[in-house]
Amino acid sequence: MGGRRAVEPGERGATRIADRVVAKIASQAAREALDGARAEDIEPPHATVAVHEGAARVRVSLELAYPVDIGARCRAVRSRIVERVHGLAGMDVPEVVISVERLHSPHMDRTGGERVR
Repeated sequence: MGGRRAVEPGERGATRIADRVVAKIASQAAREALDGARAEDIEPPHATVAVHEGAARVRVSLELAYPVDIGARCRAVRSRIVERVHGLAGMDVPEVVISVERLHSPHMDRTGGERVR
């Protein structure tokens, strides 16, 4: 009937998700984890990803408002990235490297460069 036969799972092709798509998922996940903790003048997180054999290694750069518990924020970002990449792309995330590029303080003027004590 119809000439089409069901293709067995072992005979099907594999779906490959591009690194840039996984990077967008990771960046969005980092934004979600920081939602409400980012000032308007802070750059959004930026992620890069290397995918190999179904696993994604993620590097994310972010800026944080200061004062903040940096460790807690980084744990929240890492956890959200692992959860979202696994849920949306079906990939394990054995490594998430977070670089805090800048801390923003309401006591610092962007042009001033004075130190916060």
